[in-house]
Amino acid sequence: MTLQNPLNLTQINQAELQNLSEIISNHKLMTTKLYEYASMCQDTQLKQMFSQGAQDANTTAQNLIQSI
Repeated sequence: MTLQNPLNLTQINQAELQNLSEIISNHKLMTTKLYEYASMCQDTQLKQMFSQGAQDANTTAQNLIQSI
């Protein structure tokens, strides 16, 4: 599931901001790993699945960053 649009997160506290930062970091790591898995695949369907997952994770991370 991808976060398609930025959220309004201007009223969050420090603990929530720290949690959000961790979520963003995890999505960036997921993006990197899924692209790496895609690059190792011979099967085109698996390659496409990993690439799509990486794109979705990256979109979510970027939208969360824009929301802060």
